[in-house]
Amino acid sequence: MKNSVKHSVTSGDSPRQALGIQQKKNIEAKTKKIKLLILDVDGVMTDGSIILDNEGNELKRFHVRDGHGIRMLKKAGIRTAIITGRKSKVVKRRAKELGIADVFQGVYKKSLVYDSLREKYSLKDENIAFMGDDIVDIELFRRASVTAAPADAEEEVMKRADFISSRNGGRGAVREFTDLILKSSGRWGDVSGENLD
Repeated sequence: MKNSVKHSVTSGDSPRQALGIQQKKNIEAKTKKIKLLILDVDGVMTDGSIILDNEGNELKRFHVRDGHGIRMLKKAGIRTAIITGRKSKVVKRRAKELGIADVFQGVYKKSLVYDSLREKYSLKDENIAFMGDDIVDIELFRRASVTAAPADAEEEVMKRADFISSRNGGRGAVREFTDLILKSSGRWGDVSGENLD
């Protein structure tokens, strides 16, 4: 993330009006307390497209830089969890590749999983960041301390986000958010020079 391309989001701004990264002024102090990042999948880790082949296999496309950002968080001691409404074998496979142990698919009420993760890791809301893109994610936008949305998220989601990426879902939006968390919390230098492949 380029530090020179920050825009403060004010109450009068439409989330889609300004170009580049948008973030609220108080976000940097809050990132220092983050211990867990929760991600939605479709529209966040992917572009939201669902490709079905003739044999019924579901295909999704993930961005390699998003994966690298998740690996850097792990190296910095920040866990990542996935909560998604759909079920897909490729999500399970991608999570395994990235070392994400907490993967919840087919979830209708995301706040129940959120609560179980809080309890499992003895966390408070101030320790949790969340990135989502659609109205089913709004309940977690009300709970997590630091929230983010891709550039192509639904308008109602963007209004509630602390951070709006300049990139679309599945196109590096997650990486922009992970970079923000690491840089703002002072953990960037610990992981940025390491090969995490």
